[in-house]
Amino acid sequence: MVRNGLMWMFLIVGTMIGAGYASGREIWEFFGSESGLAIFLFMILFIICSYVVMHISYKHQSAHYLPVLHILMGKRISKLYDVMIILYLFTTTVIMLAGGGATLEVVHFPFWAGVVIVAAFVVVLFIWDTDGITTIHTVITPILIFALVSVLFAFQSLHGFPLTFWEEKQGNWPTALTFTALNILPLISVLGAIGQKIKGKGEIVIAAVGSGTILGGLTFLYNSSLIEVASELVVYEIPLFAILQHYPYYMVLVMSGILWVAIYTTAASGVFGLISRIREYIQAPAWVLALMLVAIMAPLTMFGFSNLISFLYPLYGVLNLYLFSSIMLYPILHHKAIRPKIE
Repeated sequence: MVRNGLMWMFLIVGTMIGAGYASGREIWEFFGSESGLAIFLFMILFIICSYVVMHISYKHQSAHYLPVLHILMGKRISKLYDVMIILYLFTTTVIMLAGGGATLEVVHFPFWAGVVIVAAFVVVLFIWDTDGITTIHTVITPILIFALVSVLFAFQSLHGFPLTFWEEKQGNWPTALTFTALNILPLISVLGAIGQKIKGKGEIVIAAVGSGTILGGLTFLYNSSLIEVASELVVYEIPLFAILQHYPYYMVLVMSGILWVAIYTTAASGVFGLISRIREYIQAPAWVLALMLVAIMAPLTMFGFSNLISFLYPLYGVLNLYLFSSIMLYPILHHKAIRPKIE
């Protein structure tokens, strides 16, 4: 139970920590100053949403996200959100590929070469199908978390740990709703595809509480560090590099590698969600479907990494509020069915 719970926990965290998050761009777009309460609320809301989605997926033994949408919203409205999830997964995977190109520019790779390299690794991963995606998250995500926490903790120590949670002003607290809502779609797309593999509710509790706590703590630490370099962020497409300018150049190279890995794992999660959905219509090996998808996505990366995030992420955050409300209401309307019981 514990082993599987941790595996799902790392799958959730690895799906969340992509190019937008690990680079700091996504965090800065939503949080910034006056956000201590917002981040705490995000942590609580994310735990609830993760538990609800995993519970529905497990209860209905789903192989993709559509059954989960049917339960939450009914078949009519779920058709709209089915299209939205497909568009979300497609466009955010384009963002991941663009992030791969932008990250490798640090080591003087051409942008297009970085895109091709990320895309190729994604395709290779799906030779092993579902086992490939769960294994890569279980192995890579702990390394990614450790690296990010280490860099941010060292940065905070250099500045005397100016961490503040309860400030006089917490006016940014509504951001918790849109930021959680933004991350609902990848959550449903990935967790909806593993319902048949979850063995019990104990795994769900471990995965939901663990992933929410990790993401809440990491978001608070990252946001606090970005506040310290806020005046310098206008010149950096990737905010993490504003923090890394205080480190030796080799650290920039190391974290560029870590950032690239974050991009890779989230791109793989996006493709995984798409493959699990389109397999209902196209019967082909997973790697063939992955190759087809990234071939369509690659030309769209030319719109630019930060431009895509700045436009699409807030838009999806607002559009997802209805789905977010449905998830939050589910425990109230089905409180007996969803009551956790450790097996």
